[in-house]
Amino acid sequence: MRQDLVVAESVDIYKSAENVWNALTDPEIIKKYLFGTETTTDWQVGSEIIFQGFYGQNNEHSYRDKGVILENIPNKKLSYSYWSGFSGLEDKPENYSIVSYGLDSIENEKTTFTWKQQGYATEENYLDSQTGMQKFLEQLKEIIESKTGNESTL
Repeated sequence: MRQDLVVAESVDIYKSAENVWNALTDPEIIKKYLFGTETTTDWQVGSEIIFQGFYGQNNEHSYRDKGVILENIPNKKLSYSYWSGFSGLEDKPENYSIVSYGLDSIENEKTTFTWKQQGYATEENYLDSQTGMQKFLEQLKEIIESKTGNESTL
């Protein structure tokens, strides 16, 4: 695992930090921006987090990525360790990345969201993440901003 490889990108989302936080922690909304991924955790520090689903032309392949919640400051910061079978690396502590979400309230209805991952199996994985991150964040922004009505259910 190359811990010296870091991708960090930010996007301004025109919703409150609470609304953005809900989108980042609600499994039904996570499915929308993580390609149908089922996310299982209670979000408590020290708890396991599981990302699982299917991929392939006919969803013939399954995946089960995992980690541990490291920090949870509601509406501010979330971080977790992360291991993916796609990395090709053995499931052991030194092969985990650290993924962090940072929320910075700019105004009542504007939040800067920062996504950061430290640690990649290869430089190719790092470059793929770096190349696709802004598009991913724009998609996330669109999903969150398109929500209307009762924001507690975002």
